[in-house]
Amino acid sequence: MNLLHRYIFRSLLLASLLAVGVFAFVLIVGNVLKDVLGLLTDGQLSFPLFFRLLSLLVPYVIAYALPLGILTAVLLVLGRLSAQRELTAMRSAGISLFQISAPVFFLAILGVAFSVMVNFYYAPNARSQYREDLTASIRDNPLNYIVENRFVRSFPGYVIYVGEKRENELRDLWLWELGDERMVSRFLHAEEGILGYEEDTESILMSLYRVYVETRSPSDPENLRDARASPSIERVAVRLPLSNILDRRSGTKRYSDMTFNEILQERREHLTQSEEQHLSRLVRIQLSIQERFAMAFSVLSLALVAVPLGIRIQRKETSSNLVIALCLAMAFYFLIIAVGWFENRPAVRPDLLVWIPNIIFQITGIWMFLRVEKL
Repeated sequence: MNLLHRYIFRSLLLASLLAVGVFAFVLIVGNVLKDVLGLLTDGQLSFPLFFRLLSLLVPYVIAYALPLGILTAVLLVLGRLSAQRELTAMRSAGISLFQISAPVFFLAILGVAFSVMVNFYYAPNARSQYREDLTASIRDNPLNYIVENRFVRSFPGYVIYVGEKRENELRDLWLWELGDERMVSRFLHAEEGILGYEEDTESILMSLYRVYVETRSPSDPENLRDARASPSIERVAVRLPLSNILDRRSGTKRYSDMTFNEILQERREHLTQSEEQHLSRLVRIQLSIQERFAMAFSVLSLALVAVPLGIRIQRKETSSNLVIALCLAMAFYFLIIAVGWFENRPAVRPDLLVWIPNIIFQITGIWMFLRVEKL
């Protein structure tokens, strides 16, 4: 029996590592496209910092890649064993389905323990460091936010286009100031300009020279006939605050970015308060804690469903098993997301509802397991 268990466990472990690696890569690419790839192509990030940010994303995505990876591995390995009649030979030898599945549950329990550790320590620390490094890169190279031959919309209330940029010197600069409903209230075109940075206000200062200014009507900004154009102005100064960008990158530490000790400390502070606002925050803290535990236990829940499913489908094709794994995971994560909709309704206890997906999948898995065992 030990030899059989080692054989199944080795197959599961190898398949899990490969599947987790694939899903982690896909999730990292998604985060890179959203956050940092544009900064890299614009020259706002160096390659060493870019790869450091990639490494900091790994613990964050593992929380989602690990349940998916183990689910896929169980479907692949048991599907192959079933398709090749190896499971039939084991059952004919008097080995029960529970004994055959023991390596699966052992791996799933290891996955739960590892996921708890990642969710409560490594992922929050990595995510906080990721935000800090990204914010520091903006503070170190603020002028890199102005990129030539590209419409820059990073600054609220402005759209900027620069025809040519050499270090802090600009040529052919177009600037649109936006008013209500993001309609253009003023348009500027400068032949050249100089970029500077004010550390005390954390703002980019653009000194524009030989500027054409066109002011739009506040009541009808799209009516260009009523626009007032001024003669060429020798110099115009425009200040672009970075506060909004920095707050978006850093900001107040969220509950999802706190380690276990930090979030427990936050919870103790709100337990002593009785105001409704503190009670609402307490529920959100409880939801963050329970959600991380629920995500860790999803490894076991998905594995429990995958065991009978992998035996019954009798497929060794990777693509088919991958589609089944994705459908199961999407159903589970959709239920998790649906519970999050009640975050601001403490009366319904979303911190307890977050366990519903695990309960549903575990009950379904046990029912399917018992049915397969009787066959």
